[in-house]
Amino acid sequence: MSTPADVARAWLRSDPDAADRAATEAALAAGDTAWLAAGFGPMLAFGTAGIRGEMGPGPSRMNRALVRRVSFGLGVVLGAEGDAARAQGVVVGHDARRNSRAFAEDTAAVLAGQGFTVYLFDGDVPTPVLAHAVRTLGTAAGVMVTASHNPPADNGYKVYASDGAQVIPPLDAAIAAAAAGLDTTPDAPPLDGLRAAGRVRPVPARCWDAYLAGVLGLRVHTGATVRAVYTAMHGVGYAPLQRVLAAAGHAPVIPVEAQVAPDGAFPTVRFPNPEEPGALDLAFATATAAGASLIIAHDPDADRLAVALPDGAGGWRRLTGNAVGLLLADDLLAHRAPGDAQPLVVTTIVSTALLQAVAALHGAACQEVLTGFKWLAHAGMAWPGPFVLGFEEALGYSAGGLVRDKDGVSTALLLLDLAAWCEARGTTLAAHLDGLWRRVGYSATSQDNLVFRGADGPARMAALTGALRAHPPTTLGGTPVATLRDLQAREAHDLASGARRPIALPASDVLAFDLADGSRVLVRPSGTEPKVKVYYEVREPIADAEPVAAAAARAEARIAALRADLAPHLRA
Repeated sequence: MSTPADVARAWLRSDPDAADRAATEAALAAGDTAWLAAGFGPMLAFGTAGIRGEMGPGPSRMNRALVRRVSFGLGVVLGAEGDAARAQGVVVGHDARRNSRAFAEDTAAVLAGQGFTVYLFDGDVPTPVLAHAVRTLGTAAGVMVTASHNPPADNGYKVYASDGAQVIPPLDAAIAAAAAGLDTTPDAPPLDGLRAAGRVRPVPARCWDAYLAGVLGLRVHTGATVRAVYTAMHGVGYAPLQRVLAAAGHAPVIPVEAQVAPDGAFPTVRFPNPEEPGALDLAFATATAAGASLIIAHDPDADRLAVALPDGAGGWRRLTGNAVGLLLADDLLAHRAPGDAQPLVVTTIVSTALLQAVAALHGAACQEVLTGFKWLAHAGMAWPGPFVLGFEEALGYSAGGLVRDKDGVSTALLLLDLAAWCEARGTTLAAHLDGLWRRVGYSATSQDNLVFRGADGPARMAALTGALRAHPPTTLGGTPVATLRDLQAREAHDLASGARRPIALPASDVLAFDLADGSRVLVRPSGTEPKVKVYYEVREPIADAEPVAAAAARAEARIAALRADLAPHLRA
């Protein structure tokens, strides 16, 4: 049986990166078993449409050697479709993280060396623009080098199928298997020669033009503007957002200057995720000084959108992804052009169930799918009528099927349009949201992340969910659990009657506790990080004369009770 040191020596022989080779040689010479075990274990697993992890040498980390192997595996799988796929080619983009350009160039060179035509973006690009370019160019696949909102030390590799959506089984497993089957790192021919031969080409300007036209075509409000502060979180969103706003006739956003330029070191934030505590502090200060009506924020690859509003006491409050998704769904459904076909909105099983109520207000269909935007996109693609919006609680939204993945750029425009429409009518986005709560009831949501670092992390995560599955709580927060949904077993268990019914979703390691009062708790391992995620949702009706804040306070107290009762079941 091979040890991590054995794997490291074999890997070293074909590692194309001089710095990674030096680090591996130093660890072998020093006998650093912990470092070797962390990097030279199993290959990074395909999670959400690709691989993602900390950068460094070895198959368990992100590096040029692994990127070349995965790219070769992608080429093997696509090449099995025949010469047509090679002629269609692959479009490759990257964000501004450390090593992203090198990883993208390695991807392009390996695939071009396998006979594929490759379109490579000249500079960094938002993930949604890359995803849209797959369909504009008609390529067989797309690759985006990004770790989205992960910590600065991470990077990732995301694969899109020819339909512009993230790859789903069995394609992802086939790519991973082809990469894992390689015993040496493939060579990458020099890019200059590949460009001269026409094998690697620049992405044509028509891709941006098509994307921009599509974004403008999503709008349901025009003619008004709003004063907004914006942070790119050191990512790639500022320039494309400014171009979109200029084309739409919006006033430019007020940038958080210290965070507007792409910078893979992320110098002003510990964790470049707008959801993280402290990540929006500079935006809060900028917006207060500017007298702004709202704050919008992208994550580093601009596929997620965060929103913050004045709190009425001189500060700012973040909206949850659920609240933003409900606002967008209600607005787009209320103002869409009339038609005969029933429109569809989609969310995930861990996002708010209130979307059902919003859809019912407008006669729309509503579906719940597994966590992951690939499932949202495929639900929209399968629907025979208009696909209006898909969203997930983690700040991801896609409108109109323009991009078959999260798109923080287009939805930033739609959100600013809605805020401007509210102000033109003498109200605010916050008051508009309160009005929506009054129509459908208040929903409070919260999330806990249990982190499991180290080589034994996956086993500990599996042990936790396994124990919870074997010994589930029957009451939470003093309320009986009415139904236990086990998506791994694909069945729902009515705890009062004992009846069981099948669940029409693919198997997934998710447990959902539906309470008798309509509240719910869900537990699932993350697909991209060493975390078990716990989601809480409490719904509260609002009396006619009651302030929304009173219902919100009741809901928050209920979440605290749920969290306290569940805590003993979450000890690994």
